[in-house]
Amino acid sequence: MMADPRVRDILDRSGWDAAVWGHPRGNIFCSWMWGEYKARLGWNVRRIVISDGAGDALAFIQYQEKVKGFARFVHVQGGPLLTGKGEKQAEAAVGLLLDHLALGRLDLLAADFKHFGSPAGVLAFLAHGFVPVVSSRDHTLEIDLTAGAEAILQGMKRDWRENLRRAERAAALSTRFLADLDERLACFDAFSALYDDLRKRKGFDNNFNAKAYRDLVAADPHHLILEVRDNDTLVHVRIAHLSSERCTDFFAASTEQARVSKAPSIAVWRLIERAISEGCKTFDWGGIDPAGNRGVYDFKRGLSKNVVQSGPLWLYGRIQRLRDAAGAYLAFR
Repeated sequence: MMADPRVRDILDRSGWDAAVWGHPRGNIFCSWMWGEYKARLGWNVRRIVISDGAGDALAFIQYQEKVKGFARFVHVQGGPLLTGKGEKQAEAAVGLLLDHLALGRLDLLAADFKHFGSPAGVLAFLAHGFVPVVSSRDHTLEIDLTAGAEAILQGMKRDWRENLRRAERAAALSTRFLADLDERLACFDAFSALYDDLRKRKGFDNNFNAKAYRDLVAADPHHLILEVRDNDTLVHVRIAHLSSERCTDFFAASTEQARVSKAPSIAVWRLIERAISEGCKTFDWGGIDPAGNRGVYDFKRGLSKNVVQSGPLWLYGRIQRLRDAAGAYLAFR
């Protein structure tokens, strides 16, 4: 059987990223760089464009897949990115995606908009029988940047504002966004060591692979790498990523010295200032875990109490019981 001409692979990096970053909801998670990172972690990554009968693009979709035994798991992050025409034909576009994937009885498809979805996309998922899965980790805090820096300052908790002023008055503290590739690589190496130490001290684990991410993040212009030094000693590194309207705090690591000097406060404030200058409307804290990591949560809450749901994960499978069982497991992950 011949492949549907309305679904085709995009194999050219420049063409793919031009489509992603030219889209109003373009984001890191559907970029070529993110797909390359996931490929290094063992996923098979494909990038497709879905078109209508006239050849007009309806959706750009990057998906990852893994096969375990008789089952296949497919994951779409940061999308699908529906075009203007695709918003009007979203249900048809999702239907073409399902036809293209040809899921077996034991296969599962998950899609996570990562804040970059649209009502049309959600309605298309519902129409095709996707179910939403939400866990306690699918929440974050957001800061409205449109009000301006002064309004954000006034809305801070008093102790957060005092810590920021203390850090800004400290002559020994310096902050810098890194642009040079070699400097970004060296800073990321320092971050990796600090982050590994943090994971050991805090006893937490995640799927982040610093070694696989290293050269990709260093070369990616959509990632901000900020260093804070205390008397020329690196004490804090913060990494964020930018989309057209959102700046997302992604990773951070500090020395014990940084906590004394309040380096994290000035680092976050520099990110907020940069995000405002870039025209972003929202600063996203990148997730919260009040029960498991109270200290970091309290730090973030000092700037905002505007909690939003960052999920759900939309789950689809041909067998309802299998889909529901997987959803119940993921809800408590």
